[in-house]
Amino acid sequence: MKDFKKPPSKEKTIALGFTVAVHVVAITGLLFLGMSKPVEPPKQIKMVLITPEDLPPPEPTPLEQTDSAETADEKVAEQVQQTAEPSVEPAPVIPVTPPAPVTPKADTQKAVQEAKAAEALRQAEQRAAAKAQAHAANQAKTDAVNKAKIEAAKKAKADADAKADAAEKARTDAANQAKADAANKAKADAANKAKADAANKAKADAVNKAKADAANKAKADAVNKAKADAANKAKADAANKAKADAVNKAKADAANKAKADAANKAQADAANKAQADAANKAKADAANKAQADAANKAKADAAEEAKASAAKQAAEEAATKKAEAKKIASTAKRDFENKVKRAWDIPNGSSGQKATARVTLSDSGAVQSVIVNSSDPDMKASVEAAVRAAAPYPMPSDPDARREAKTFTSSFTAK
Repeated sequence: MKDFKKPPSKEKTIALGFTVAVHVVAITGLLFLGMSKPVEPPKQIKMVLITPEDLPPPEPTPLEQTDSAETADEKVAEQVQQTAEPSVEPAPVIPVTPPAPVTPKADTQKAVQEAKAAEALRQAEQRAAAKAQAHAANQAKTDAVNKAKIEAAKKAKADADAKADAAEKARTDAANQAKADAANKAKADAANKAKADAANKAKADAVNKAKADAANKAKADAVNKAKADAANKAKADAANKAKADAVNKAKADAANKAKADAANKAQADAANKAQADAANKAKADAANKAQADAANKAKADAAEEAKASAAKQAAEEAATKKAEAKKIASTAKRDFENKVKRAWDIPNGSSGQKATARVTLSDSGAVQSVIVNSSDPDMKASVEAAVRAAAPYPMPSDPDARREAKTFTSSFTAK
């Protein structure tokens, strides 16, 4: 498996070194222009004029011949090696000692030659002093350049540390923001769950009330029907008794017919009238019973229709709740996939490679299993690592939506 904690790239190192070098060159140039000073002109030397008669006679004095004072000074400078910490203190000024007064001698030619030799020595000392000053100035410039380089390196390191601190702070802020977003989402989910629970409870209460009302109405209808049946039975019993009485009376009338035709006729007419009245009453009772039965049947049909309507409404509410749960689960799965892809560290050299991950979560959002299919082992390992690094996942508060969101499948393509 490849190491996903990659060191800083070579291009970033080269760019940082180039930036430091540019700063060093710029600072060196500014210091060179600001610290460069012209070489001080040689100090004037007071001369004492004497007459030739006062000079001693000349004596031949050979002078040591050298290539040049500048060549010797440069060779000596090349052999000097810096062993101490560079210093920017100004070079000491070599004092030029004026020639001692010459005691007049008789030999004028010798005195002239000695004066010339002293003048040549003085000029040589002046040149040496100028060279020493120039060397000191060059050394001061070199020390300033070295110091500028050190300061530039320190500044570059401080800038790099500042960038690293800024990057670390950005990562920390991003992590805190992600935690805050997760907390806010959990609060919103809790609020939505409370609203949904309240709505569901209200719906359930309404359904239960409708059921209770229907049950109470059915009970009342049963009681009323029992009362009506009892009344109808009483009416039927009365009619039957009336019929029986009429039959008995007819028998009695037939038995008494022989006694008196007029009385029998009168009794027969009375009996017929009573029978007609009883028949009419029986017909009326039958009509009333049929009407009551129709009313009872209509009530029963209405009760059945109410039950069917309540069942249909409950089925519709269940379908609506299931659709909402699927919608919430789909949104949660999309959030899970985005979270995994944000945590995915694409392996180097895997451009164009593809992978498919099937993830199973627990009720709390922890990863229970990850199955990754890919022909590239690095791609497979990186996707599995991203899935586990993104856990835990914020699960929906609704039980049905949470059950739907516990399993999701995501596809990955390295770019």
